Amino acid sequence: MKAIQPADRLNTVSEYYFSKKLREVAEMNAAGKNVISLGVGSPDLPPSEETINTLGETAKNSNAHGYQVHVGIPELRKSFAAFYKRWYNVDLDPAKEIQPLIGSKEGILHISLAFLNPGDGVLVPNPGYPTYTSVSRLVGAEICSYDLDENNNWQPDFEALEKMDLSKVKLMWVNYPNMPTGANGSIELFEKLVAFGKKHGIIIAHDNPYSLILNENPISILQVEGAKDICIELNSMSKSHNMPGWRIGLVASNAQFIQWILKVLSNIESGILKPMQQAAVTALDNSDEWHRRNNIELYANRRRYAEAIIDELGCTYDKNQVGMFLWGKISANYSSSEELADKILYNANVFLTPGFIFGSKGEGYIRISLCCNENMLREALERIKKISQ
Repeated sequence: MKAIQPADRLNTVSEYYFSKKLREVAEMNAAGKNVISLGVGSPDLPPSEETINTLGETAKNSNAHGYQVHVGIPELRKSFAAFYKRWYNVDLDPAKEIQPLIGSKEGILHISLAFLNPGDGVLVPNPGYPTYTSVSRLVGAEICSYDLDENNNWQPDFEALEKMDLSKVKLMWVNYPNMPTGANGSIELFEKLVAFGKKHGIIIAHDNPYSLILNENPISILQVEGAKDICIELNSMSKSHNMPGWRIGLVASNAQFIQWILKVLSNIESGILKPMQQAAVTALDNSDEWHRRNNIELYANRRRYAEAIIDELGCTYDKNQVGMFLWGKISANYSSSEELADKILYNANVFLTPGFIFGSKGEGYIRISLCCNENMLREALERIKKISQ
């Protein structure tokens, strides 16, 4: 029989780092190692009680389990619009400028398929979320990496961008509050991005899932005048509403962009379960007190332990970081971020994320997730102290 070969596109990507490393962690746990994972940003607490109650009650309806329309129920789109008005003071037409998603990570694929032809250029941040690169490669686009540097507060260097050959570039990925670095965005930065996109005819795709985490002033790129003309914003309920496994997100932009994205989505997905949409409506109406308790106070208390771990490891960090991670620069005692991460994993049974997985500019840094309760963070700190002595 003729040997079967996978598609050539698989040669452009590798298995996701966390997929491989978490499998190793699972094997260590099976051997009794009891690894404390400070790697993945998956909130460890449930959604609001009202959200869970809505899911349970609506799931009892006999007509709630069929296929749903791809654009989502009107109540969900209206709630997303109200969410944007409440937190960002952005007006969105719920019927035309919002598309619910099965998670914003999936939205990266939908956007890429909707706008990129093979050979088109994509500006991807370095360091940055690995999915921007892998999805761009899977659709046959050419990666045009742009560096982020701590000396520029992890923001794009627009002078360097202007010197690049942008003739084939069609899309630019940006992400503020930034993952992995925790650098916050600003309206001034967003204004520069909108102007840059309009000048060169480059779509600015802003990934915005962390804006409510440890952040007193959440902002959206869509606050900038005229941003909808050239910008697409992804948002997610995974982080801000403790719903990572629910896979509920949205994309917001002008009506034409949304229609093109819907054309892709409708050929791939079959809609979101109606009780989950109804529960998401409830979650989007969580009180200010719930948000402060779960998105500010909780992570602030955990952050103290993460900072102590960073200090114990001899790393340095910016105290102005926001979001659900802590990004630290490793000391000269280690040749690479992977060396440090592996030392901590194998000697202290604590899993930290090495910065190299986010790109070459992430080398020399490590990332700690705050999605672990204070007792586990305290235990992780004590384990690391023992091997540091």
